[in-house]
Amino acid sequence: MKIIVIALTIVIQLTVKIKGRLKVRAVFMIHIVDTCDQIQGLFDNGQFNETRWETYINSIYENGASVFKRELNAYLHNSSRTFEQDFLPLINRVWKNPQLDILHESFLCAARNLNQRITQQFGQSIDAELILYLGLGSSAGRMTVINGIHTVLLGVEKILELNWHDQSSMYGLIYHELGHIYHFQHGLMDQQPEGSCPSFVWQLFTEGVAMYFEQALVGDFHFYHQDKNGWREWCDHHFIEILEDFHRALPSMTRFNQQYFGDWCNYRGYADTGYYLGCRFVLSLMTDLSFRQVIALDTKQVYHLYLDFVHNCQRSYGSRNSLST
Repeated sequence: MKIIVIALTIVIQLTVKIKGRLKVRAVFMIHIVDTCDQIQGLFDNGQFNETRWETYINSIYENGASVFKRELNAYLHNSSRTFEQDFLPLINRVWKNPQLDILHESFLCAARNLNQRITQQFGQSIDAELILYLGLGSSAGRMTVINGIHTVLLGVEKILELNWHDQSSMYGLIYHELGHIYHFQHGLMDQQPEGSCPSFVWQLFTEGVAMYFEQALVGDFHFYHQDKNGWREWCDHHFIEILEDFHRALPSMTRFNQQYFGDWCNYRGYADTGYYLGCRFVLSLMTDLSFRQVIALDTKQVYHLYLDFVHNCQRSYGSRNSLST
């Protein structure tokens, strides 16, 4: 496994227990864990070898296989999809996929000098690990905590499926997940809103913060890594419908019926519209607040600002229906 340390600013030292041993870690460092050279060995003539994969994923972090399987099974329990029909073919398509080399080069390019770019743009750096790996089809990119370290997991199988292997998409995907980590480490992301409506508004907000973070680093506030096949243009033209439908659905919204967050979701034929809506929300806040002030907002403040956003947008764009709050 290749581990590349690409940015290091020593401030203090932390002692982190990893896989039964103590490891000294410096703060404000991005570690790149690149497992691409191991991925083809996880297949037998094009067929995914689950046992071999378990050994591989557990080498990245302890009990990783059980964590991934538990998450997948929880999703399948509430879905009509199956692993054999919907996830295994996706994983098998990684074997000898000619786009994997392009994905890998895009990853290496996007990972170069990350902390330097983040510090120049936002004034502070972050401490994180960035892992390129073969997963079980759950996510192209997500932020989690492994052994006390904020970690970005980049699943090659989903990146290839979504056609996000080009350099521009990889920049956006990585920047987005690092935006969540920046929010955690320098803002107030780690909060638990009370109630379904505030919880999904908080998700809308945090995804919007991460979208703004990626746009600022890319240098284009019209950039969305999801923008394939006219996605952004459609969202631009249907903004008020997205907003009002999201707002109307809030009281009955659950993790399993929401239509706005995730490539598997389908809002009028389009996925990930919640990321677009969240970005529009955060951009509206940036007219009066700095980014540092935005990421310091608490859940109650965000919920009230969201209600103001809905009402202001209805006045500006016109409303199809009168919405209660």
